Amino acid sequence: MEKMKKIAILGSTGSIGTQTLEVARTNGDLDVVGLAAGSNVKLLEAQIREFHPRKVAVWTEEKAKELRVMISDLDVEIVTGMEGLIEIAEMEESEILVTAIVGMIGIRPTIAAIKAGKDIALANKETLVTAGHIIMPLAKEYNVKILPVDSEHSAIFQCLNGENHGQLHKILLTASGGPFRGRKREELANIQVEDALKHPNWAMGRKITIDSSTLVNKGLEAMEAKWLFNVDMDHIQVVVQPQSIIHSAVEFVDGAVIAQLGTPDMKLPIQYALYYPERRFLPGDRLDFWKLKQITFEEPDPETFTGLKLAFEAAKRGGNIPTVYNAANEKAVAKFLNREIRYLEIPEIIGECMESIEKIDAPNVEEILATEANVYELIESRW
Repeated sequence: MEKMKKIAILGSTGSIGTQTLEVARTNGDLDVVGLAAGSNVKLLEAQIREFHPRKVAVWTEEKAKELRVMISDLDVEIVTGMEGLIEIAEMEESEILVTAIVGMIGIRPTIAAIKAGKDIALANKETLVTAGHIIMPLAKEYNVKILPVDSEHSAIFQCLNGENHGQLHKILLTASGGPFRGRKREELANIQVEDALKHPNWAMGRKITIDSSTLVNKGLEAMEAKWLFNVDMDHIQVVVQPQSIIHSAVEFVDGAVIAQLGTPDMKLPIQYALYYPERRFLPGDRLDFWKLKQITFEEPDPETFTGLKLAFEAAKRGGNIPTVYNAANEKAVAKFLNREIRYLEIPEIIGECMESIEKIDAPNVEEILATEANVYELIESRW
């Protein structure tokens, strides 16, 4: 019998979490030892019954009570809150932690997992965007791998396989352009929640779909790429590729460009991270170049999608400014989804917060989380 690889998942009921479990189901040799979810205990119960984790975390005590009743016939330990997330992250049995949780809530468990010697399958953008200066040196110190799950970062990671990273000249980060590609600023003035939730190529959660429409998502990915691949922002170029066929590319010092192509399927980067360096068969559609015929490219429009421009500015300023960018966006998107602000106010709020919040040069985790709280407070008081 093949050796079972033991994994734990933070955010098991979300888009990446459920697809990670699909990969586990298909392959049959991933032992899911720990799961953590926010509040969807109904789906979590089904996951527990199918995958038999030893330990499960939910966010509130109230949800934990509900879950305990639902699975009273099973032998599963249920933990809660941040302590619970950290317990799942540090589980002795697990070898790799999938961080598919959304938000800066992912920072502490990721740090705990690294210190416990776990490899990280990273699907939580905020961790590197806000704390890359802490996470990357720590991973090096504890000799653990950070394996990117995001399709673009996985693509870059695959393109760099076997190459000398020192000879990398430029990262070509591709973007679909989202649902409003080609529109001008004035055409976005009356965008409603429903319009922004229609993504042309990918099925994702609500927040990330909005981020994709504003190109903030690409800004966050560029900041993440800076840390993952140790490049500065001047060597990251965003390229709009509307078909989402080229997932990203790298250009080397000699001008050679290597790209990773495929159909838009998140299970590929998830599976690649979990089994790295091995490739496994993955059922699903294949690229048919005869049918495809062409792949097109465009320049992003920074005057319309100012969120992208602000991300590069935030990353260059460094310190806690990327945290300000991320937190302001998170709060602004929540307000937009609640119909409290207009669509174009999302980047305006981000820009104003970046001007208003005091810069801290090399913030520790407490200062990062305090910055987030300050941004939330500022937005609540002004908008």
